[in-house]
Amino acid sequence: MSVATIEKKLPPPDAPLAKAVIDALPNPLIVLDQNEQICLANVAAENYFQASSTVLLRHKLGDLVPFSSPVFGAVAQARNIAGVVNEYAIAVGTPRLGGERLVDIQAALMAEQPQFVIVMLLERSMAHKIDRQLTSRGAARSVSGMATMLAHEIKNPLAGIRGAAQLLEPALGSEDRALARLICDETDRIRDLVDQMEVFSDERPLDKKPVNIHAVLERVKQLTVAGMGTRVTVREDYDPSLPPVLGNKDQLVQVFLNLAKNAAEAIEQGGEAGEILLTSAFRPGIRLTVPGTSERITLPLEVCVHDTGAGVPEELRPNIFDPFVTTKPGGRGLGLALVAKIVRDHGGIVECIGRERGTTFRILLPMLRSTATPRDYDGEATP
Repeated sequence: MSVATIEKKLPPPDAPLAKAVIDALPNPLIVLDQNEQICLANVAAENYFQASSTVLLRHKLGDLVPFSSPVFGAVAQARNIAGVVNEYAIAVGTPRLGGERLVDIQAALMAEQPQFVIVMLLERSMAHKIDRQLTSRGAARSVSGMATMLAHEIKNPLAGIRGAAQLLEPALGSEDRALARLICDETDRIRDLVDQMEVFSDERPLDKKPVNIHAVLERVKQLTVAGMGTRVTVREDYDPSLPPVLGNKDQLVQVFLNLAKNAAEAIEQGGEAGEILLTSAFRPGIRLTVPGTSERITLPLEVCVHDTGAGVPEELRPNIFDPFVTTKPGGRGLGLALVAKIVRDHGGIVECIGRERGTTFRILLPMLRSTATPRDYDGEATP
């Protein structure tokens, strides 16, 4: 079939067709005039900014993004060079969005009508988030090897040092006896630290059963409320229709308990009353390949721990799941690394999202695909 024949089959270009094409684009797109007034917004832009096109057309770019945003520089540069400008990992958001989102920006001048600039927002893909997860996994594997070495090379000499100090203690004076006791206490502290790191070297297959994730969250809520002050409240917002997840209930409790404990400490450090919100939802459409196999799985089960604490500094977020990275004074930085390892062992991913106030830790898990008998079910009824 010739090109001419194909062109004859195409409908003539018109405004409704152009609008339909723009609305079909999956990425948010807006068009700005010379005064940065929004002249056009597609459906994806309406969803992104959570406002109808009628509302958006009454606003300028400065009403949607912070005045210091690099978006303005990209638009200005596109006008100056009369071409296309790309900016990567730009924070774009409004109070309505409940916090900033990380996007890539593409600004292009319309050659036929140079008073207009097209701005397209490309949301950071799940592939980018998974890539960060794989980086964290690599770091966790490095710690795994180091933990195995530490267990063998340090714990045995520590036992000898502690035993020698205990033998010397009865023959020493009161002052020297205190030093011997100090040696015992410090060797115990080092041994406990090595024991914590040994968790990363445990690569045995998990004992998995169908788990009601809401039963896990309710247990975490009970433990969190019992172990913190009255300045922190815990709420939940669950999707009761969620199917079970195939996992280890005790380890999942440990994951969310670590996150809830961190959230409570972040709130208490701020010195004000705050709130922890536990949410669950079904988010279809996220697929990835399991490492070591060609099988592709979906991660539709979303569980989030939101808090209104001081938040995680933006420069730490990409590495927050790496070992020894912490925001706590005196912290060891192993809690979130352990969270990442357990989530990885369950075939899921975890990410840290900054909010206008506080932090959200979002975990995506695969749902149970095989049928399970009632005796295999490790969980109570959905609260």
